[in-house]
Amino acid sequence: MPKNKKTEWQVGDPAISVVSGQFCNPYPMDLMVKRKVQNFSKDHYQVFDPSGNLLLQIDGQAFGFNRKRVMRDPAGFTILTMRQKGITLKNKWEVHGGESKEKEDLLFTAQQSLAVSLKTSLDVFLAENNNVKKGSTCDFHASGGYSNISFKVFKSDALIAGVGVTHKFTWGSFCKGKYNFRVRVNPEVDYAFIIALLVMVDDNENWC
Repeated sequence: MPKNKKTEWQVGDPAISVVSGQFCNPYPMDLMVKRKVQNFSKDHYQVFDPSGNLLLQIDGQAFGFNRKRVMRDPAGFTILTMRQKGITLKNKWEVHGGESKEKEDLLFTAQQSLAVSLKTSLDVFLAENNNVKKGSTCDFHASGGYSNISFKVFKSDALIAGVGVTHKFTWGSFCKGKYNFRVRVNPEVDYAFIIALLVMVDDNENWC
């Protein structure tokens, strides 16, 4: 692939399954993501398809350190757990399947690319890539956030999600912790994985 020429994941490209193949679809998906703060320390995300069907829900701590978020299906079954790791200059998350903390159930690790930046960006390493601390090339890269009106995820130079991200912005709804995203996930891309990254990136924007 030529350098600096970014392409887009398309129909016919290999499936990108990080959480599970059940979250990969052979066509682009436009998802509505709704966030609402439930109380001072907790918030709730819901993910819907274009027909209004609930696909995913994420609960967890909205503020503080060592945060934990749990993604569940519409029936309440735990799909994965996201845990923020300690107090560091670069926020780091470990994501395990189900409610596990065990190394063998690790799905991926995400870490801020830069300690200080106007735009949140994450380097994402799959479980089999054990080089997070060694400065090796990440498997995926995500960037954006609510205030940037942008969210994109790349695998190498190929865009796999984020085209068409929009939201209805009002300072009143934002500071009350209510706002929506529209996210496009490209064909054969694990949308549960993309939503997990979106929630991590969005965490850095929640200052109201």
